[in-house]
Amino acid sequence: MNSTEFDLDSLVRPNIKVLTPYRCARDDYDQGILLDANENAIGSVPADTRALNRYPDPHQDELRTQYAAFRNVKMEQVFCGVGSDEAIDLLIRIFCVPGRDEIMITPPTYGMYKVSASINDVFVRAVPLEPDFSLNVDAVVDAISPQTRIIFLCSPNNPTGNLLNKDAIRQILQHFRGIVVVDEAYVDFSGDEGFAGQLDEFPNLVILQTLSKSFGLAGIRLGIALASEQIIGYMLRVKAPYNVNKLTSEAAIQAMRQIPVMQAFVKALNNEKKWLISQLETIPAVKKIHPSDSNFLLIVIDNAYEVYKNMADTGIVVRFRGDQIHCDSALRITVGTHKENELLIAKLKEITS
Repeated sequence: MNSTEFDLDSLVRPNIKVLTPYRCARDDYDQGILLDANENAIGSVPADTRALNRYPDPHQDELRTQYAAFRNVKMEQVFCGVGSDEAIDLLIRIFCVPGRDEIMITPPTYGMYKVSASINDVFVRAVPLEPDFSLNVDAVVDAISPQTRIIFLCSPNNPTGNLLNKDAIRQILQHFRGIVVVDEAYVDFSGDEGFAGQLDEFPNLVILQTLSKSFGLAGIRLGIALASEQIIGYMLRVKAPYNVNKLTSEAAIQAMRQIPVMQAFVKALNNEKKWLISQLETIPAVKKIHPSDSNFLLIVIDNAYEVYKNMADTGIVVRFRGDQIHCDSALRITVGTHKENELLIAKLKEITS
């Protein structure tokens, strides 16, 4: 689909199109004797050298510039938020009229799409993945209604771990005249370049990424959205004025300067995943290990819920996913350190023997 076939403004809620965003003090000036924002001029408690008594950059220009260089996109195509969850919520608020419009999800998938939609009084249309966790393009296309505004596709998918077929995603991008969100939280583990290089080809594409996984920065709560300048412009208009704090921004900027360290972590965890698979294959109770392009494994195991509870009671916490479609008797196991993985395998063998 080319840009002449996609009308972004027709999708945006009318009140958002005419919204005058809050203009904060730092939109005008960020240097000098700053007596315009009612900050504490003396300093912060506790004392800190990072001027924490002053508000952060509301636009996060330095961070957005560095992340854009990392993903080879334009700074104007980058949005920074409080985790990917903020971006999910903003997209629903921008494009979906409460009580009228709907989003589409492909379960089993990340639960926050449904939660955010429900909070915003937006209907959720579910089109399940196939039993092998592949994307059924025909079923997705057939389920699109005039009220469908956003389709969320998670790739690599959570909780299943697999990449969705890229040609299948492209077919949906080409067919659907609404917004297609591809959540790439785990893409760095997959060896796939993802969709960042195709933003200019698909004006209806939004990509979600995060520093929580491959960068190991879950504690700073930084999510990224990549999209056209027009979509990012609406997200910047609707977001809270100072949504990303200084400490988060500083940690993320430092991370952008250490890409080889992140890549080394990814390589180490992928190697650990191979070892973990080899050990799980020796446990008779483990009936299936689903292919994974992420830093976790979805396994089918006898008495999954009981195993999950017994493991947790002894201090090893995995995630029970047997309540999700196509995930009967399934556990999701994050790849840990080698020592953690050894303890996991030993306890699994003990519990299931």
